[in-house]
Amino acid sequence: MNTEATTSSQHLILFRGTNWHRGLSPESVQQTMGRWNDWIEGIAKEGKLLAGHPLANEGKLITGKNASVSDGPFTESKEAIGGFLMVNVSHFDEAVKIAQACPALPYGIQVEVRPVVPICPVAQAAQMHCAEPIAMMA
Repeated sequence: MNTEATTSSQHLILFRGTNWHRGLSPESVQQTMGRWNDWIEGIAKEGKLLAGHPLANEGKLITGKNASVSDGPFTESKEAIGGFLMVNVSHFDEAVKIAQACPALPYGIQVEVRPVVPICPVAQAAQMHCAEPIAMMA
């Protein structure tokens, strides 16, 4: 991935793994959550935090041509997303550096960093191959 400055300075930081706390004492969970809150507060004080929230464990998964609805995602999965931060930074590497400081990393949580782009990459690729521009979502 090109880590040069992106066309957008916004990045989404996703927290995967909703069971990172299993096996920890309540005191250890409380201490880690305190460090987590301090970490997020520091990002906010630097003026880099745009939004962030934990996500509920329950949800629905919609798939396929018929838009079938099923229970999910399943929080037992290591890939389940437990929360997110939206940050405004100067470049991708800065967002990665923020993610590397996540206090729950030692407990098995996975942190994914994704640049927010102004145009859907699929629509952009299609537009390059079509004579008429595709209407973009704003």
